[in-house]
Amino acid sequence: METMWLDGAEWMAVLRIGLGLWWLESWRHKDKKTWFAGGGITWAAGIADKHRWSLVRSGFDRVVKPRPRVMAYIVAYAELALGLGLIVGFLTPVALAGGLVLSLIYLVLMIHDWAEQGQNLMMALISGVALFAMSWQNWSLDSALGLFL
Repeated sequence: METMWLDGAEWMAVLRIGLGLWWLESWRHKDKKTWFAGGGITWAAGIADKHRWSLVRSGFDRVVKPRPRVMAYIVAYAELALGLGLIVGFLTPVALAGGLVLSLIYLVLMIHDWAEQGQNLMMALISGVALFAMSWQNWSLDSALGLFL
């Protein structure tokens, strides 16, 4: 593959790091006090209650709604872990797969909100490309440690 400036594996590293920065920004911009008090989950519950798919409504009601504080911490710290893991390239395939799943969950939940769909779809697409292109080959702790060769 011929590219300008960087080689293909280096461009994949740039894509991976950019995605990591996106996840880190998702964590950073949250109002943590409101979020950890359950505000984010309460907002999502309102969306899930009106969802056209009963599987989404019932799944949210069974898994997320009964534990809003725990789920708020899980979501926020998953975003932080994904961001840091992708930026430094540590356990990159795990982070990319986790990010893909989280993006798809967000995408399904927000199926009626076109603005959210665009962001989550792009994050899912980048996760899939970076995963299958093995974006941890350059500029990563995984590469330095000889992981996932």
